[in-house]
Amino acid sequence: MKKRFSLYQEILAFVRDTGGEIGDRRVRYRFSTAARVVVGLVILMVLGTLALMIPWMGKTRPLTFMEAFFTATSALTVTGLSTLTISRDLSFLGQFVLLGLIQVGGVGYMFVASLAMRIIGRRLYILDRLALSSSLGLDTPETILKILKQSFYGILLIEGAGMLLLFFHWGFSGLVDEPNLLFYALFHAVSAFCNAGFDLFTGLPQYDGLPRDNFTLIILGSLIFLGGLGIPVLTELLRWQKKRRFSLHTQVTLVTVGILVLVGWVGTFAAENSRGVLTDAPLLSSLVQTWFHSIASRTAGFAGLPNFTQISPATQLLTMVLMFIGCAPASMGGGITTGTFSVLGLALWNYAKGQTTVQVARRSISVMTVRRASAVLTVSVGLVMLSTFLILLTNDLPLGAVLFEVISAFATCGLSLGLTGQINPFGLVVLCIVMAWGRLGALTIVVAVAQNPNPVQLVQYPEEQILIG
Repeated sequence: MKKRFSLYQEILAFVRDTGGEIGDRRVRYRFSTAARVVVGLVILMVLGTLALMIPWMGKTRPLTFMEAFFTATSALTVTGLSTLTISRDLSFLGQFVLLGLIQVGGVGYMFVASLAMRIIGRRLYILDRLALSSSLGLDTPETILKILKQSFYGILLIEGAGMLLLFFHWGFSGLVDEPNLLFYALFHAVSAFCNAGFDLFTGLPQYDGLPRDNFTLIILGSLIFLGGLGIPVLTELLRWQKKRRFSLHTQVTLVTVGILVLVGWVGTFAAENSRGVLTDAPLLSSLVQTWFHSIASRTAGFAGLPNFTQISPATQLLTMVLMFIGCAPASMGGGITTGTFSVLGLALWNYAKGQTTVQVARRSISVMTVRRASAVLTVSVGLVMLSTFLILLTNDLPLGAVLFEVISAFATCGLSLGLTGQINPFGLVVLCIVMAWGRLGALTIVVAVAQNPNPVQLVQYPEEQILIG
């Protein structure tokens, strides 16, 4: 009879040894959990590039390697930046493949792979659970199977509802007159929920970009908002009971997201209605479009404002801040995440009050969590600055527009001031690296590269002060 290990025992065996006994099989772990996530994304980027290079994926011509590589990377990292015009340059089959890449990139390839293993009846071993929990940004893998099942049904429910709402609204209102209207509704529902930002309207002569009627923006904005909350938060909301208390993560995430949406909404409305692109727009349309922009600018990449490349400098700055913060951990978006932002904000607030620990809602946040948040912020700022420098070094482009493009790539947002097509191949490769980094997260990359991410400190040196502030 096979020896069965509890999950706790399996984790201890995994941490203690380079190999572990799981059932009857001896497994040698050649890659760390973070490395498996990174390598898996790279493999998908290669496969996606090869798929898009198939001749009949292009509408009038085969895609070049750089076009296919950049588009596949942007789709798998749910960014939305593109050197192509999707409606003009991709055939229906190419658009369908792009939709699949967006879906896999949005929910996470480890999520899809693990779900497929469960469907065919294969067991998820401890290394698979650790890799899946890492790709979703979860601290522990104990409940990963339950979250996997609940998230699968929740994603189908949300995307299906969004597709039906868009289908009936566009069909009855006559806003979209396309023979494959159902595919249009499905594509944009998935693109919105996965925070990808790809659309099929830009480039078509009969449309002025994405439909900006109030109801369409409300549907898409709601999908973007739900996709940006993160799988753990969505799971709690779906199984919420009146007598049950939300976890601290869910509480902090909902409050932080609400504040960011409100700040972005008010700031964009004030900037664009005073001397921006909405000076002549009706009040209700201005309110809906600025609300949508506040939600989409943190990671979705849909341009809800008309003449987006002409938005005011104040809105550009506010948008860059919102993009850099991004969405919640384990969500469809990128950025430093609302978790990092809220932890650092709470740490600053508690330090100002003279408290030795970070406390919120009658709970304490560990010092290690604060250190991780500080590391994410430091590495992220360094990556954005280095990438901006490299692109400016090899391209004759303005600083503000390049910085906006790099932050958009890092946040897997996809908003652009019209600069993507002007960047040379070296700059596009830099943006691809930034997009992949932003999707995986700073700590995942660092841990994957590090040979020993958890070294044992054998020597304790005496303390000495360094002046700061």
